Amino acid sequence: MLAQFFQFLFSGMTVGSAYALAALGFTIIYNTSGVINFAQGEFIMLGGMIAAMLASAGVPLPLAILIAVLLTGLVGLVMEKAVIEPARDAQVVTLIIITIGASLVVRGLVQIWLGKGTHALAAFSGEKPIEVFGASLLPQSLWVLGVTLATVGLLGWFFGRTLLGKAMLATSHNRLAAQLVGINTGRVLLLSFGLAALLGALGGILVAPITYTSYDAGIMLGLKGFVAAVLGGLGGGVGAIAGGLILGIAEAMTAGYVSSAYKDAVPFVLILLILFFMPRGLFGAKISERV
Repeated sequence: MLAQFFQFLFSGMTVGSAYALAALGFTIIYNTSGVINFAQGEFIMLGGMIAAMLASAGVPLPLAILIAVLLTGLVGLVMEKAVIEPARDAQVVTLIIITIGASLVVRGLVQIWLGKGTHALAAFSGEKPIEVFGASLLPQSLWVLGVTLATVGLLGWFFGRTLLGKAMLATSHNRLAAQLVGINTGRVLLLSFGLAALLGALGGILVAPITYTSYDAGIMLGLKGFVAAVLGGLGGGVGAIAGGLILGIAEAMTAGYVSSAYKDAVPFVLILLILFFMPRGLFGAKISERV
């Protein structure tokens, strides 16, 4: 019984880490622009699809991963420059609709380019399971968890120690004030899309050996990343990571102890509960009013 619990727990933490990386992308763009980027799921899909395609063509796996991450980051930069920047003064709802349209375009192009088939990526260090507390843990799961934690650490250093990271933080706190002190907020927004795309691609590549990938894989991963971001409060890295892990574990426990038929309903039940009882999420900032 205990072994079964740990099996579900490890499974939930693995997929939850991918949700957390997607949630980080949502959080970064939301904090710098106030926009929810519903193309984030396509960044996840692109990372996995490009890496799988390059690896199947004989490119060494580390190089395939690097190229996939960089190309996806480039797609994020192009998307912001070509789609978001021209409509920057539009209402937030309009910008959200634009990101949905951009995601449909990317998905359609990938479907034409790589087809509707499912693509597999080789595990990074073999597929022999590791026994932990009686449960089987795939080596790839350790890669997912380890890279996610390392990414959070790097982001903490980036935002806390570099001028560019501090400029992004300043823009997220007060865009007008950031402009007044000489920060190029347009450049910050462009880089936030690039960084979100990199994080999405990383998540897609990490889970591709476990879940496989296809042109439409980003739909549910993107939606679940959004739920994780809202669950965490859209405030920062800690909330995104916590939201992703909570969502992943809740899904795994539901699938294991109730039925796998209800697994995909868990995110939508969670987001309804959060929006109803805690609209600012688990780690959202409290609003204070001066009287």
